[in-house]
Amino acid sequence: MKKLFAQIIKFGAVGFLCFFIDYGIMVALVELAGFGELIASGCSFAVSVTVNYILSITVVFDTDKGADKTKQFAVFVILSLIGLGINQLIMWAGVAWLGRYMKRAYMVVKIFATAVVMVYNFITRKMFIEKKA
Repeated sequence: MKKLFAQIIKFGAVGFLCFFIDYGIMVALVELAGFGELIASGCSFAVSVTVNYILSITVVFDTDKGADKTKQFAVFVILSLIGLGINQLIMWAGVAWLGRYMKRAYMVVKIFATAVVMVYNFITRKMFIEKKA
């Protein structure tokens, strides 16, 4: 249980860092570069996934060091693409709904989407990326 708690803390720290990478790039692309919210969110998500993979296999999860890194990254990307789908669905629905009531609703919706995807990511990465005992 102690190991799981430590792992959740590390996952949270990595997630926190990657959230700021994701969020910062998204806001910069929308506010400074004029991208649409969904395109910006997809681009920022892709950058944060790459950073997240590197940190997840080196810091968070006890992975098999002899594992095929190409296969491992492919599984990570597939899981992340599913997470991206969840993220985009929440962004689309949330901005459509909340956007009627507030300006820049995408900023609030992104925080909620990130929380949902973070739970999904921890569970699936624990199941598919971590070395089996």
